[in-house]
Formats: sequence, C-alpha cells, structure tokens
Amino acid sequence: MPQPQITPSPAGGAGYFFRGMSLAIQPGTRRFVILPLFINILLFGSAFGFVLSQLGDWINGWIAALPSWLDWLSYLLWPLLAIATLVIFSYLFSTIANWIAAPFNGLLAEHLEAKLTGEPAPDTGLKDIIKDLPRIMNREWIKLKYYLPKALGLLILLWIPAIGQTVGPVLWFLFSAWMMTIQYADYPFDNHKVPFPTMRDALKVKRGKSLSFGSLVMLFTMTPILNLFVMPIAVCGATAMWVDHYRDQYKLS
Repeated sequence: MPQPQITPSPAGGAGYFFRGMSLAIQPGTRRFVILPLFINILLFGSAFGFVLSQLGDWINGWIAALPSWLDWLSYLLWPLLAIATLVIFSYLFSTIANWIAAPFNGLLAEHLEAKLTGEPAPDTGLKDIIKDLPRIMNREWIKLKYYLPKALGLLILLWIPAIGQTVGPVLWFLFSAWMMTIQYADYPFDNHKVPFPTMRDALKVKRGKSLSFGSLVMLFTMTPILNLFVMPIAVCGATAMWVDHYRDQYKLS
C-alpha cells in the first residue's frame, strides 16, 4: 500500500493555499491539474483582461453620478470601488470556471486525498464522471443559491452613497473570501457525500482558518497573471485542509 505523504500541517488557513502550490506540481497530481488549469487560463485570460480595460471608465462614471457634495470623497472612493469591482468580477469568473471544471476539480481532490492518506487511488474514468454530472451540477446550483441572496444584499449596499462605497467593498471582500473557501472545500466534502449545510457549518466552526484561506485565494484571484493558476492550487490546498481537519469526522465509512 502507498505510504501517506507526511507534511506538517500549516498553522493557519493561508498556509494551506501555499501548501496547495507545492501539491499541485507533484508527480501523480500534475495530470489531474491540467484540465482545471486550462479552463481557468482560457476564461480569466479573456474575461479579466476585458474588465481591466474598462475598469477606469466604469469607476469614473459611478463617481460622476454621486451628489456634488461628495466630490471630496472621490480620491478615497476610486480605490475602494476598484477593489469592489475586481472582487465581484473575480468571484463571477471563478464561479463560471468552477461550474465548467467541477467534475475535474472533484477528480483532482479525490486523487490528491488518496495520495495524502496513502489509500489506493480511485479508479475513476470518463464513464464515472458522466454518471456523477447531475449530482455535481446540483451541488454547484446549491452553492449558487446560497450565494445569490447575500450577494444581492451587498450589491444594494454598494449603491448607498458614502456608506456603501466605504463599508461595502470590505464586506464584499470578506464575503467573497468565505465563498471561495466554500467553493473549493466543497470538492472533497462532496466526494464523500457530505451535505452542503453540514459542510458549511463545519467550516464555520473553524471560521478564522476558513477566512484566511479564502482571503488568500481571493487576493490571488484578483491579481492578473497569478489568477490564471489559482483554481487547481485552491483545490489542492482545500483538499489538504479537509484531510487534516475534517476527514476523520466526515469521511464515508
């Protein structure tokens, strides 16, 4: 039987993102990284470039629509609105990419977990992936339903003069960081058929670890060039976090 890879557990959630970087390039893992990486590069390479080319015009238009008595806030609002816009579109692009790559991300998490625990790698083929598609897509839909009402509330907040443009971007980032953790941690949880509410509550128990992991994923997702490589790294990091903190309690018997 293969021996598990012995690696010290990172001190915090952010450490799992960096651990994901090393896991993603290890022999035996790289072949499962290729498809998620290709999908992420294809989407972010085009969509994110478009957003960056339009960002300045959008923000100037939003600031011009504010009442004249708030003109003095323009220097403060510009960077805050830029961050909020990048956060919103980064999460949007990430969500679309994850919908497309979900079956392959689940496969990556499954094989990496076997590598980390020393268990036999699952014999999963194309037929098995196709068979699981309805369940996988339903899980993505559940995550989207969880996200949309909260995102709508935060979007409305952004349009409230002064308060929305100052507090809103911070809340957007924290919420997006939380959703990034949910998105990527869900692959190993879902591989073991752990219900979404159970997974969400488990992540809340270790909220600090979850937010620090998701914050780093969000920062890299907002960063041009680096965001092309985030998806498989985040899957690997979240899977390592699952193995260290959740697997013994929630794995299938």
